[in-house]
Amino acid sequence: MVTRLFNAGMIVTPTERIVHGTVVVGDDGRIAYVGPEAKAPRVEGPGLDLCGRWLLPGLTDIHVHGGNGVSFGIPGQVARDLALYSAWVARTGVTGFLCSVAAPDAEMLIHVVEECAAALDAGLPGAEGLGIHLEGPFLNPAKKGAFNVAWLRQPKVAEADDLLRAGRGWVRQMTLAPELAGAQQVAARMRAAGVVVSLGHTDSDYELASAALRGDFTHVTHTFNAQRGFGQREPGVFGAILTSDSVTAELIADGVHVHPGAMRVLLRCLGTDRVVLITDAMAAAGLSDGEYNLVGNTVTVQNGRATLPDGTLAGSTVALSECVRNLSRQAGVPMPEAVKMASLNPAQAMGLANRLGSIAVGRDASLTVVDREMAVWLTMVKGKVVYSK
Repeated sequence: MVTRLFNAGMIVTPTERIVHGTVVVGDDGRIAYVGPEAKAPRVEGPGLDLCGRWLLPGLTDIHVHGGNGVSFGIPGQVARDLALYSAWVARTGVTGFLCSVAAPDAEMLIHVVEECAAALDAGLPGAEGLGIHLEGPFLNPAKKGAFNVAWLRQPKVAEADDLLRAGRGWVRQMTLAPELAGAQQVAARMRAAGVVVSLGHTDSDYELASAALRGDFTHVTHTFNAQRGFGQREPGVFGAILTSDSVTAELIADGVHVHPGAMRVLLRCLGTDRVVLITDAMAAAGLSDGEYNLVGNTVTVQNGRATLPDGTLAGSTVALSECVRNLSRQAGVPMPEAVKMASLNPAQAMGLANRLGSIAVGRDASLTVVDREMAVWLTMVKGKVVYSK
């Protein structure tokens, strides 16, 4: 069967914009044609009139801890939780995600990673599971953010090797504080295994952070948050990010974690090709206010703002489509550029752009249909409609 998507108000590829274009999806789940409707090939199969809405590359969240009541990493129920989350998050326009996990000790973390790998091997019903993000355990307690400090420890190559074996190729990203003893050795081991090493939860000074970003650290975890800030005599981690030539940097555009002016500073220095929108969402995403659990701590959510008892921000409750809209409205970024930061940029940062993040012939037909307010109307993963409004 071939599905033909046509009469879109705009197709954002995202390298170009095609007004009133057509996308043809082959029965292999890949894009067979993208271009003007007048030049589209004749196909046998259902047509779908998008009624002037926008067709986007599927949104990809590379840093998320859960949502809709699900918290990733609870032993014994990882497979069930990932399936529930996958089905739910597709309703928000996400077609692929990394599950960010942590655990109180090495033994439990290895067990959780093994369960995640088994669930990812089996496949998920909605949004595609793209891999595992280890946020820790090798983080600086001085910049622990919402983490229970008892869950953090010094980097050890032996533990990193155990996690790689447990992940069976699914560990795709690891957040690491480069100033910790042994961190550089772990970073080198992870990068050699094809894992993206991300600088985060760090109290590094400018010189050390800059050296890390010229070395095995190629990505930055939730820029501005849980890291040393900028000063005119000590530019800190943020200064190292701004002066880096190639690093990609995450941004939580939920309207809580980062001021719009700070967003603009990051975009002015890195441009729209190197900023990656993430949610860093936790179990409360999509649900009402109340108390929830995140990485070993109780979190209170009030008016959508998630905090620890001392007021520390503890993840977000936002959807990635909302981050796209917020970035456009609050930082003045054109909507197609904001879309790129939630589709192509995360795919490139994680080494997945050969099949994800753009609407082009041969790419996976993982697509999102939205209206001009970024309300999601349809989500397709590898040619299969997994959500339709």
